[in-house]
Amino acid sequence: MAYFPLFLNLEGKKILIIGGGKIAGDKLDHLLDFTTDITIISPLVSIYITKMIKEHALTYIEREYKAGDIDGFDIVIGATDDRELQEAISTECKSKDILCNIVDRKELCDFIFPSYVKKGDLTIAISTSGASPAVAKHLRMFLESILPSDIEEFLKDMKNYRKEMPQGELRMAFLEAKAKEFFAKLRYS
Repeated sequence: MAYFPLFLNLEGKKILIIGGGKIAGDKLDHLLDFTTDITIISPLVSIYITKMIKEHALTYIEREYKAGDIDGFDIVIGATDDRELQEAISTECKSKDILCNIVDRKELCDFIFPSYVKKGDLTIAISTSGASPAVAKHLRMFLESILPSDIEEFLKDMKNYRKEMPQGELRMAFLEAKAKEFFAKLRYS
């Protein structure tokens, strides 16, 4: 089954990561592109996670996960190798309608982490619905290589035009023409 692509505003959403190893660090790294309202529960954390906790003033609870720890969170990431714990976290999340991602256990997940490109306000997500993370990764790298180096600046300009111009057909036509012009010059350079 394919996943529905959704861009979720994480402002005001509390996120819990259970685990402190490399995979937890990878998930943390992705989340930090969008929010810092993150709590980590793990008896041990990697050097990288320790650094991120300090740099971003994240909450760290230094102990094993226990039932009830998910209360008050909107999103839970289970990044532990303990399969029984993974299943318990997923079951508890489902019983409380909390979105859950159990790393490498697609059947226990409400959502998956796509591969993505982020350049300022531009975010491009790529998913193979778990069929091949390697394909998603290489497609991401390809897209990054062909994106214009000034795409962030162009998007800032477009954002300003939208703020300054009144809504309506003239603004829509102007913005469409600007976008068309920007991409047309890429074809000929």
